[in-house]
Amino acid sequence: MAQARELRRRIKSVQSTRQITRTMEMVSTSKLKRAQDRVVGARPYATALAEVLGELYAPEYAERFPLLRQPENGTIRRAGVVVITSNRGLCGAFNANLIREGRRRVQELEGQGAQVELHLIGRKGVNFFRFAKRAAASTRIDIGDKPTTEHAAEVVDPLVAAFEAGRLDAVEVVFAKFNSAVSTPATTLRLLPVTPPPRAARSSEPFFILKPSAEAILERLLPLYVRNQVYRALVETAAAEHGARRTAMKNATDSAGDMMDLLRRTYNRARQAQITQEIAEIVGGAEALRG
Repeated sequence: MAQARELRRRIKSVQSTRQITRTMEMVSTSKLKRAQDRVVGARPYATALAEVLGELYAPEYAERFPLLRQPENGTIRRAGVVVITSNRGLCGAFNANLIREGRRRVQELEGQGAQVELHLIGRKGVNFFRFAKRAAASTRIDIGDKPTTEHAAEVVDPLVAAFEAGRLDAVEVVFAKFNSAVSTPATTLRLLPVTPPPRAARSSEPFFILKPSAEAILERLLPLYVRNQVYRALVETAAAEHGARRTAMKNATDSAGDMMDLLRRTYNRARQAQITQEIAEIVGGAEALRG
C-alpha cells in the first residue's frame, strides 16, 4: 500500500513537471517565430551593405581608413573578444557551447602571444568567467532577447574607438549562428579590421555615380557595417537561444511522458499484486471459518 501511494505521488510530480516543460516549449516556439523574423528581416539590409562595401573597396584605401588597417606584420598583440550568451538557462548545451568557443578563441590568441580583453554579454557568460576568476573589460546583462541597433552601437563603438586609436589590433565576436532552429553552431567572427566582402560576379561592369566620393561614403559606411555585424550576431544568438530552449523543453516533455508511462505500469502492477493479495487473504479467511 505504501509503495502504491509513493508511485501516485511520483506520477503527480512528473505530470506537474511535464505541464511546465510543455508550456515552456510553447512559449519558446512563439518567441522563436518572432526572433526568426528579426533575423530574416536583418539579412537583406546586411547583404546590401556588404555589396556596396565590396564595390567601393580598393586596396589603396587600406592605409587611409583606420578600420581597414591590418596588424603590423600580421601579428596581433592586443585583441578584444566579445562573447555573447543568454541571460537564462534551460536551453541545453547552448551557453556551454558558446562559452567553450569563447575560451578556445581566447586561449588560441594568448597562445600566439596576444593580450586579450574580454567583453561579455549575457548573464551566463558573466557568471562563468567570474567563477573562473577571469577579469572582463566590460559586461552587459541588460540586452536580453530583443536586441536593437542601439544596443549593437553601445557594444561596439568603444571597441571601434580603441581600434582606431591603436589600442587594439583586432576585435572578434563569439555568437550562435542561426542556420535553423536545430542548427545553431557557436561561431567566431572577425569584426576588426574590416575584411571587405568580394565583389559580386557580373557579366558587365556596373555604372555608378558616387556623391560626394567613394572615400566619403566609405568613411560613413565602415562603422555602420561593423555595427550591423554586431546587431546580426545579437539577433541570431537570441533566435538560437529560443530554438535551443524549445528543443530542450520538447525533449524534457517527451522524457516526462515516457517516465509517466513507466510509473503507471509499475503502479498498475503494484495495485494488481495488492488486490491479488487481498483476495487471497479473503479466500484464506473464508476457508478458515468454514473449517
